[in-house]
Amino acid sequence: MNRKILKIAIPAIATNITIPLLSMVDIAIAGHLGNESFIGAVSVGSTLINIFYWNFGFLRMGTSGLTAQAFGAKNFPEAINTLLRSVFVSLLACIIIFLLKNIVQKVAFDYMNTSPEVEEAAILYLNICILGAPAVMCLYSFKGWFIGMQNSVFPMIIAISINIINIICSLISVFVLHIGIAGIAVGSLIAQYCGILIAILLWRKKYNNLFPYINKKEIFDTQKLKRFTTLNGGIAIRTICLTAVTCFFTLAGAKQGTVLLAVNTLLMQLFSIFSYFTDGFAYAGEALTGRYIGARDPINMNKSIVYLFLWGFGLVGIFSIIYLFFTPNILSILTDKENVITAANDYLPWVVAIPICGFSAFLWDGVMVGATMAKGMVYAMLFASVSFFLLYNLLITEHGNDGLWIAFLTYLAIRGIVQTIYFIGKKKSLFIPNK
Repeated sequence: MNRKILKIAIPAIATNITIPLLSMVDIAIAGHLGNESFIGAVSVGSTLINIFYWNFGFLRMGTSGLTAQAFGAKNFPEAINTLLRSVFVSLLACIIIFLLKNIVQKVAFDYMNTSPEVEEAAILYLNICILGAPAVMCLYSFKGWFIGMQNSVFPMIIAISINIINIICSLISVFVLHIGIAGIAVGSLIAQYCGILIAILLWRKKYNNLFPYINKKEIFDTQKLKRFTTLNGGIAIRTICLTAVTCFFTLAGAKQGTVLLAVNTLLMQLFSIFSYFTDGFAYAGEALTGRYIGARDPINMNKSIVYLFLWGFGLVGIFSIIYLFFTPNILSILTDKENVITAANDYLPWVVAIPICGFSAFLWDGVMVGATMAKGMVYAMLFASVSFFLLYNLLITEHGNDGLWIAFLTYLAIRGIVQTIYFIGKKKSLFIPNK
């Protein structure tokens, strides 16, 4: 079982780790362009982009779970038609994104009341990056489908290619062409469209034999579309809550001043590193849980979950130690602003607590995606999100940024606790005939 987990998890980790590394490079480039307002501009611009993109993350997750179950049942016609349903919904999502962009942008900046320098640079960054929405949305569909087919190597190839192209283009645009913040955004835009082209080429190379199974009637079958949209609707609610909390965290930091905005931005890079590492094992949970449910094999499903959590405990130990002893060294790589690094040292205990509070939530997300347990994810996220905002409002006046971090870590822990209770109570129903 360990071999099966690692076969999916290791390429998925390699895929995921490039994402925070890319963000860290973007912030590092911004951190050397001028004063700390440039770090804040990239942070705020990225947050606004994520308001759109994260809310459609269900396209990857829903596609992964349904494809994994079709793979386990050896129903390859349904597997390929699931991909095409997802791509269709992805293109519809782009229309929504373009329609809402100006509204979200206005509301966000009215709330944050950032400095004119941060706002101007963040808007420029957003307006360029948002042009990549069609590529990003379709990449969600392809990534989820590949994982559902037990193939995490192709997403790794795509992600590494995207990030190499992005970094190269950003560095050239900023330090050779001297176009500033816009250069970072241009690098992202070019890379995303290269990514979707690579995804299509990889699909044609390995899965072209599934092409005869494509059936327009099956793609738009009412019952199957209903199942797809119902599952993804539940995951979408979960994702909206996640986005609300994560984006509010950044916005709340912005309200406390430029330095604390920069501090929280840098420390959240450490959260991202851990979450993407753990998500590699969550992807293994998606693929294997869905596969064993499709194959009607509860024994191996339970075994895979136990082994996933053993790996999770190991990650907690490793990352807690790294963050305890090496956080200042990591921050010095990301920025040369001594005032930001000094201020960040006050929040070191919260960084060390991130792995402890967050690992079970990430792993259960993977298992529940594979099991298509959207309700469990929704219940956990709603309860955790309400707790976050309540705690924030209770603590922010007296404890400031510490209160924000306490609320965030509590939110992570509650997600894992609720998901554990829900899955234990519902797992027998996964193998009821004609579920």
